[in-house]
Amino acid sequence: MVVLERAVAGAPHWAEREYTAMLEQGEGAGIRRRLIVAERGGGLVGFAVAKVIGDVGEVESVAVATAARRNGVGRALCEAVIEWCRDERAGTVELEVRAGNDDAIGLYRKLGFAVVGRRKGYYREPVEDALLMSLELAGEGGSAVRAALE
Repeated sequence: MVVLERAVAGAPHWAEREYTAMLEQGEGAGIRRRLIVAERGGGLVGFAVAKVIGDVGEVESVAVATAARRNGVGRALCEAVIEWCRDERAGTVELEVRAGNDDAIGLYRKLGFAVVGRRKGYYREPVEDALLMSLELAGEGGSAVRAALE
């Protein structure tokens, strides 16, 4: 996963210990996490990391191998995250994306996400702003974040 993530410029570039801790920590303290992987031909071509706290889901990371892009892998991973968040009774799914990652922003918009904010200088290597995006899940519970935006 780390090798794939490092090869994807738009990925958040977590430290290896953060992935290890995520896989080892499991669920607790009201946090539910999910790692979803995409494989093709026996090899890893993408993954997504998500969490739900209360009724708010978050897409923490999505990475798709360069050779697998434009083949629906990213969309399938994001749809799986959204479905898992819905199953976990999240009313909202949020994410941060590099402001210059037009492909990812386009995908998220097609999935129904809307830009709700910006964090200046949020990403490192290279330094870049983050766009904050949110998707409301129809028919699900309320959210403090959604209420604050209304």
